[in-house]
Amino acid sequence: MPIAANEVTWVTEPKIGLVEQLYLPAIIQGLGTTISHSFSTLFGSGPPVTQQFPEVRPKLPPNYRGVHRLNRDEQGRVRCVACYMCSTACPAHCIDIVAAPSPWPDREKYPELFVIDELRCIYCGMCEQACPVDAIELTTLCDLTGMSREEMMFDKEKLLSVFDQTVKAGTDPVRTKGGKLGVASEVADSGVTWSSTAES
Repeated sequence: MPIAANEVTWVTEPKIGLVEQLYLPAIIQGLGTTISHSFSTLFGSGPPVTQQFPEVRPKLPPNYRGVHRLNRDEQGRVRCVACYMCSTACPAHCIDIVAAPSPWPDREKYPELFVIDELRCIYCGMCEQACPVDAIELTTLCDLTGMSREEMMFDKEKLLSVFDQTVKAGTDPVRTKGGKLGVASEVADSGVTWSSTAES
């Protein structure tokens, strides 16, 4: 069905004068914004807030997505079953997995090699959403540094050590705890718990 002629609005390109072509109004408006912000910080609501990192740690939201970890099961083994779902879902293609026959009878495969390029990762969380066994998670660790690119390639042992570190520190991701809210929700009160899967 064609659009009626009375419903069509024709838009004409606005005429730009000489002053607008020189960008003088935009420059003056930008300087005005800068000066107003300068005076508001000097004489306004107080001095600007400066965080003394790393002495003072930032208060991050509970659903912050930081460094990855590979979870262990109850026996301390890597929980991953090498299904390649995380590497398939990854939009940055930063996960490499080499599967091998599992030495344990409760699964067919396990990752002989599992590497995440933390410099290439965009921390979108699609890997943890795609994982059917909750083997990979993003933690709240935000200070990710390295002296070389090789140090930022997290292999299976390094990812498992991140799991050990976060469990020891008691900073498990909010997605590992049961509850009614999804992972993108904010904490409403101290009694709220979290879950990434539907309650059974």
